[in-house]
Amino acid sequence: MKKYDDSNWKEEYKNYTSNKRYLELLENGAKSLSQGWILGHLYDKWKRLKGYDKFDPVENTGQMQSSFKDFEEKIK
Repeated sequence: MKKYDDSNWKEEYKNYTSNKRYLELLENGAKSLSQGWILGHLYDKWKRLKGYDKFDPVENTGQMQSSFKDFEEKIK
């Protein structure tokens, strides 16, 4: 369950860019894999601009990583 409403993020992000390609992508959606990546990047930028990225789970901070040695010790 998200703690924020992102249902209108594309319309909101249009106010933050003047890039014609981004505006077209926000209007028409992704038509290829690479456009999907760009759209995902724009979504991440929108979340950072709005401060919503703080609600996302932390990934790969080093605290969550373990070594193979740690794994072997746990299974003994």
